[in-house]
Amino acid sequence: MALHLSSACFCAFGRNKVSTVKAVASGQETTVVKTDEEKVKLGGSELKVSRLGIGAWSWGDTSYWNNFDWDDRKMKDAKAAFDASVDCGITLVDTAEVYGSKLALGAESSETLLGRFIKEKKDKNPDLEVNVATKFAALPWRLGRQSVISALKDSLCRLGLSSVDLYQLHWPGVWGNEGYIDGLADAVDQGLVKAVGVCNYSEKRLRDAYNQLQKRGIPLASNQVNYSLIYRLPEENGVKTACEELGITIIAYSPIAQGALTGKYTPNNPPSGPRGRIYTPEFLTKLQPLINRIKEIGQNYNTTPTQVVLNWLIAQENVVPIPGAKNAEQAKEFAGALGWRLSTEEIDELRSMASEIKPVIGFPVEKL
Repeated sequence: MALHLSSACFCAFGRNKVSTVKAVASGQETTVVKTDEEKVKLGGSELKVSRLGIGAWSWGDTSYWNNFDWDDRKMKDAKAAFDASVDCGITLVDTAEVYGSKLALGAESSETLLGRFIKEKKDKNPDLEVNVATKFAALPWRLGRQSVISALKDSLCRLGLSSVDLYQLHWPGVWGNEGYIDGLADAVDQGLVKAVGVCNYSEKRLRDAYNQLQKRGIPLASNQVNYSLIYRLPEENGVKTACEELGITIIAYSPIAQGALTGKYTPNNPPSGPRGRIYTPEFLTKLQPLINRIKEIGQNYNTTPTQVVLNWLIAQENVVPIPGAKNAEQAKEFAGALGWRLSTEEIDELRSMASEIKPVIGFPVEKL
């Protein structure tokens, strides 16, 4: 069931809330009444962000996304995705210094693109609020706390900003992690960031980082991990429990399993590029019963499979999903995951069905 959302209907979530959104599904117009969607605090920090964000990994990338090609049309699509997101009240945008970078064999830096999009949008609307999250790449030759500050200043230069809202360690380093954590704290003290987080951290690493920052009086706001209905390692390895105990927000990347949970792909129509080696026809065959049930549940709410699986994550509490948005249509669809909630029975049923499917391989550093 395709859901088409007109831009006129997304008058605004307001800064913290939204009232009504009209959706056209299967040729029939329905009205989805949005309850007040308060922004949520990231962990123990004072930073408040939208309940749902978007990921900018694909922007400028030619090593994993975009069929190894980046052109003006895709750039315009990315800008439209950004514009549609903020117009819908999705104001958390997650990027990284390696996304689209030459180091990652990309065509154009995602940070540079995001900075450009923000500037162009703010030229029209000076009061625009966008929460920018970016990441430090823990490369083996980067040593000590100053490497974090230097990389952050380079990111700020690409973004065209004097500070960012959230700065994260993209993955745990092979060595030097204590220095990296000190660098995060230094960034807060220097006013370069509002909050700090980590990504792909195991329970032990998470607790160590939390304790180290606590000595500086700085909260660890978030842990960004691979988390979706069919990849629930954070629930199984102690990470989610630790986040709840310590008051750390989970930011869920790949929340729609890189498109596998949208219903778009089938055994006869697998994704192209590197994703096709992960979500194979064999895997998609095993996934179909779950996809069919997601579609059935979505029909009850007049929502799409994408909106159902995003809502499933939001319902886990303390989780902010950041699906990747490559165009305006996707961004508008993501917004439809807000303002309603699956029943407890549906949440449990989907988890039970998903548990029968062997998960795909995640980011290996999660298990370090």
